[in-house]
Amino acid sequence: MAKTVVREGRIELRITKEDKRLLATAAAYERLDLTSFIMHAALPAARDAVDRAERIALSERDSLRVLALLECPPESTAALRAAAQCRVARK
Repeated sequence: MAKTVVREGRIELRITKEDKRLLATAAAYERLDLTSFIMHAALPAARDAVDRAERIALSERDSLRVLALLECPPESTAALRAAAQCRVARK
């Protein structure tokens, strides 16, 4: 049974006739409509871009360091306490 997708959003693209023809031809070869073809190509790229922007990859050494600091945080310094007080005062 085919999965029905309800598309509620809309995006308009301004492209050349040649580009549209190329996209339509590629979509036909893949047996997809133009929207599905573009979505299949664009969504993985969008997910990768968001993932790269929102994720920090740490080395094993750095990961262990972060975990150690979370388990046994260092004593706060005078500068850190002063910064925290300024932050509270700004609210």
